[in-house]
Amino acid sequence: MAILGNLQPANVFKFFEEMCAIPHGSYNTKAISNWCVDFAKQRGLEYYQDDTNNVIIKKPASAGYEASKPVIIQGHLDMVCEKDTDCALDMGKDPLELFVQGDLIGAKGTTLGGDDGIAVAMAMAVLDDDSLKHPPIEAVFTTEEETGMDGALNLDYSLLKGRTMINIDSEDEGVLTVGCAGGLRAEYILATQREEFDAPQLSVTISGLTGGHSGIMIDRGRANANVLMGRLLDAVTYKSSLRIASITGGTKDNAIPTLCTAVIAVKSPDELRECAKQMEATFKNEYSVTDPHLCVTVEPCSERVQFVLQEKYTDSVIHMLVATPNGVQEMSRDIKGLVQTSINLGIVKTSESCIEADFSIRSSVESQKLYEAMRLMRIGESIGVSMTRKGDYPGWEYRKESPLRDTMVNVFKEKYGREPKIEVIHAGLECGVFSKKLDGLDCVSFGPDMQDIHTPRERLSIASTQRTWEYLVAVLENLK
Repeated sequence: MAILGNLQPANVFKFFEEMCAIPHGSYNTKAISNWCVDFAKQRGLEYYQDDTNNVIIKKPASAGYEASKPVIIQGHLDMVCEKDTDCALDMGKDPLELFVQGDLIGAKGTTLGGDDGIAVAMAMAVLDDDSLKHPPIEAVFTTEEETGMDGALNLDYSLLKGRTMINIDSEDEGVLTVGCAGGLRAEYILATQREEFDAPQLSVTISGLTGGHSGIMIDRGRANANVLMGRLLDAVTYKSSLRIASITGGTKDNAIPTLCTAVIAVKSPDELRECAKQMEATFKNEYSVTDPHLCVTVEPCSERVQFVLQEKYTDSVIHMLVATPNGVQEMSRDIKGLVQTSINLGIVKTSESCIEADFSIRSSVESQKLYEAMRLMRIGESIGVSMTRKGDYPGWEYRKESPLRDTMVNVFKEKYGREPKIEVIHAGLECGVFSKKLDGLDCVSFGPDMQDIHTPRERLSIASTQRTWEYLVAVLENLK
């Protein structure tokens, strides 16, 4: 029996639950892309699918709207796959285990994928319902949004006639997003050499952090597990000689990492334990409000690693973790409370021959985005790191004149009896890429209430989804 079968709007939640049964993390989108194509084929709708797994589905205008200009409804197919440490579910193969608790939908031990599955479900519901009044619809489902917007960057925009776009990739009902930051990923590679080092080996773990989206939550002061590990290891070096065998922290550059584990060989295990105890107390004091469940543990290693990083490379790794910038770098001077520029050290991982670190850089000012990339490159050069830039995507500039925004504000006031909040955000939206590719594009992003996206605590509000769906239907009806 469907978990969401009794919820309204029925069609929206039907399609959303079908999505949740198909694994669709970034770079694992072929199956969900084919699901979209099958949907179009079954309804005799025009569709396009490309090698990046993007899908475009077109539906003619309803009666009376034949002369109206096409409207693009846009969302992305991929989701961030994060899970609790004790969750056995394989997010690359297994369906999500949904549950309903009061007004909220979640997934047991994992992210839910409401970001951005709810956009796809709503667009599907529009395409599926012949009773709705609307202009010609161009539903665009892109891929790899969460890892650098590769799908949007590779889309064939010549297939689109619409210059009005409704993006459903915002997480606060009552907010109309009309601008966003641009971003890029910076990848550090530190080539290393190893040697034997005669010392006890221990596993050090920093866990229990709150985490969250590295864009919209970067200003909430939450701890970064990779950064804390750098501080801890640096503190230990003043007490005892050590070598790093491995270090692993975070899984997504666009999520604030909640867990980091380092296996180290240390001459004085007692000094390590004492230092870990002291640093745990320090961290808990600093992050008592944002990360109340923070924990530092030191445990024996189950298997001894024969070769560990040489001293110079151990120092370089610690230098990297401590010296590279992280968190908010600049606040906007134009819009009060808006983060202008930020960096998130999202991933650190180890192989036999290198240490890799991945950063997410965001800024609503292009020159600052490029400056932060250059700053990371210079810091990396000082410790022998090579840096590669990936997934560079543009910001989305605010339009002073927007007929779509005016329509959506008026419809909102009619339905809600109040003004919506108009907002520019410090997160990447595909609207920026679409605006660069489609000259004159008029675009607004909105969505239902969601909590703690990009974490296993992600929740989607049922009542908000119902209201948002009704709002979308009303907006389409008013775009005649």
